[in-house]
Formats: sequence, structure tokens, C-alpha cells
Amino acid sequence: MALLNAHVKTRRYDGSRRQDQARQRQQAVLDAAESLFFELGYTATTITRIAAAAGVSPETVYKSFGGKPGLVKALRARALLGVGDVPAEHRSDRLRDLADPHEVVRGWARLATEVAPRVAPVLLLVREAAVVDVGLRELFDELDADRRRRMHANARALARSGHLRSGVSLAMATDVMFAVSSPEMYDLLVVRGRWSLRRYARFVETTIASALL
Repeated sequence: MALLNAHVKTRRYDGSRRQDQARQRQQAVLDAAESLFFELGYTATTITRIAAAAGVSPETVYKSFGGKPGLVKALRARALLGVGDVPAEHRSDRLRDLADPHEVVRGWARLATEVAPRVAPVLLLVREAAVVDVGLRELFDELDADRRRRMHANARALARSGHLRSGVSLAMATDVMFAVSSPEMYDLLVVRGRWSLRRYARFVETTIASALL
């Protein structure tokens, strides 16, 4: 019986180790894909090249991510986690319960400075590649629609708590937050305009508060 228990424990340990190794390989693939996408562009980057840079086979990349669109989705999902143990989207959802709407918006602005530097380059990469890759246009539209759904949920939370100013509709609130949080806005102000993240956060906060609260 003792030998059987030891065998079970060993198998469980081996399974955990294999899972850790698989996660490490996936992260290596994502790191390689991100680096090559930004260096060479989406179209010029091949799965073979990504696999070689990550030290895995192309079959491993396809099995884990299904191709380049899947890699982009995974890169975006990783970027949206933000910093720390609790995903940024979960922390954003918790902010909706605060009584002071200005604290809610201020918290969203802080999260924007955490997430935008990571996710904006990925979204802009897809947008640029979609110009010449018709198939990628669907992915761009999908990611854009997902971001709009998030902003609609935030706007609905403000409306439900009575925080929206009179005359501001749910659609208008969604549009404002969708525009302010866009990767294009981040690129315009921080990347090209060389704004600091602190200044960018103040812009996000004051723009949303002035327009909606």
C-alpha cells in the first residue's frame, strides 16, 4: 500500500512538472512572437521563425495557439493581466462598486497606465497588418468589439449607480470611454507625443470625468 501511495505521489508530481514545463514553453513562444512581430511585422513573421526563436517545433506552436491569430489573442490576453497576482480586468470590475464615481474613474485611469503600454502595441500591430491582410481584419474587428463591450459594461455600471450626468446617454458614455482608452490615443499622446504615464493618467481621468460625471 505504501508503495502504491508513493507511486501515485510521483505521478502527480510528474504531472505538475509537465504542466509547468508546458507553461514555460508557451511563455517562451509568446515572448518570441512578440519580439519578432514588433521587429519584422506581422506578415513577415512566420511560425517557423517564432518556433526557432523559442526553441520549440512549429507543431508545438500550432498545437498551443493554432497559428498567428491565436498568438495575437494570447499576447493581448497576457497584456491585459497587468502587473501583480490579480488580473487588471478583475481589479477594474471591483472599482465599479466604489461609492465615489471620481474614485472609480481615477482607478480606471491608473489601470490604463498599467495595461496600455503592454496591450496598445499589440492592437496597433493587428490594425496595421489588417490593411494588407484581409483575413486579419476579422481579428481586428473581434478585438475592437471586445474592448467596446468592456467600455459598455463600465458605462452601464456608472449609469446603474446614478453617476452619469443628466443628458449623458449610455451610448455616449460608452463612446467616450472607448475613444479615450483606445490604443490610438495612447500612441498619439504617449508614444508620439512623449507624454509621461502620469500625464496620460490625468488625461484619461479628467476627460472621462468632465464628459460623463
